[in-house]
Amino acid sequence: MQFGLLGTGFQLFGYEEKLQTNPLQHLFDVYVQVNKEATDDKNVTKLAHEFFHRLEMGDTQALSLWQRFRDLSIEEYTQIYKRLGIYFDEYSGESFYREKSQDVLKLLDSKGLLQKTAKGNVVVDLSGTGDLSSVCTVMRSDGTSLYATRDLAAAIHRMDKYNFDTMIYVADKGQRRHFQQVFQLLEMMGYDWAERCQHVPFGIVKGMKTRRGDVTFLEDVLNEVQSRMLQNMASIKTTKQLENPQETAERVGLAAVIIQDFRGALLSDYQFSWDRVFQSRGDTGVFLQYTHARLCSLEETFGCGYLNDLNVACLQEPQSVSILQHLLRFDEVLYMSSQDLQPKHIVSYLLTLSHLAAVAHKTLQVKASPPDVAGARLHLFKAVRSVLANGMKLLGITPVCRM
Repeated sequence: MQFGLLGTGFQLFGYEEKLQTNPLQHLFDVYVQVNKEATDDKNVTKLAHEFFHRLEMGDTQALSLWQRFRDLSIEEYTQIYKRLGIYFDEYSGESFYREKSQDVLKLLDSKGLLQKTAKGNVVVDLSGTGDLSSVCTVMRSDGTSLYATRDLAAAIHRMDKYNFDTMIYVADKGQRRHFQQVFQLLEMMGYDWAERCQHVPFGIVKGMKTRRGDVTFLEDVLNEVQSRMLQNMASIKTTKQLENPQETAERVGLAAVIIQDFRGALLSDYQFSWDRVFQSRGDTGVFLQYTHARLCSLEETFGCGYLNDLNVACLQEPQSVSILQHLLRFDEVLYMSSQDLQPKHIVSYLLTLSHLAAVAHKTLQVKASPPDVAGARLHLFKAVRSVLANGMKLLGITPVCRM
């Protein structure tokens, strides 16, 4: 239905020139405008239904418009996600399963699971009691499929293609009921691998406004992150020595946003704060990057002279022991995150490690210490930097060596 509205909206309010110049922004503007019109004018809603029906039935003109929107969108998404260091091996949205959803309906029918309501919709009874107290609609009265139908087709196709061990759906918590129904339907259809499907829900980010206004585009956030970080770094003397300050600013800024997003449970809503996100001290991504850069500098300064021999007996101080004990917990933390798919365990671990390293950096001097003591401490700091870097990479953060 959303695409029916978008297709209708573009036919009513769209401009070819604007679509070429800034596709996502223009499509968004059209979508907002057509939704407002549909609220007041039932004829617009009817046109949207008709457009979607034509799309489902394979109408050439409707499919051509959809294909253009899709190609332009993916092109934009590819560029935006590239800035985040994210690459997708495959793009297969709901539209890919338009025809395959008909096979799902036939299979449901062959198992005697389909029922027609008084309004003409086709549903599956999930209650198990036959009273239709809990149903999932799989086909509208006009013969068009729904989100659930296409997700069923997608799950079956992906199992056939990949023979997966686990299939993880990362989607907001508002879709929890939808996925419960999809997984239940798969079980009712006889697919025992349905228990290997998992929904990882996430909450809402509140207050994430950029200078452009209320609606926040990811590209706007990335641009603002880089801009604000550059301003913050401009006051630091070492920034002028950086080969590419813009790239460093973006990497540090992204770390700031990612750590604020991943600090709590994914399911939790949280209040976004631009001021808090860029603090260089405290539990922030900027602090993690700063600690990593500082340890890189330490290795560069003393690495040649002290990294040959290692006498662990020299690491007797409480600060050294605390760091060693914490480093030993890294595999445990990774296991925890792999089990519940929550990045907060890794975030908490890395922040604690950075705080321990900050204290040790002040008290465990490398310079002017005996060679064996200096070497042992440098090895310890190198281990911290290595674990810090690996942990950040797991969270999608690119560590910086200077900032």
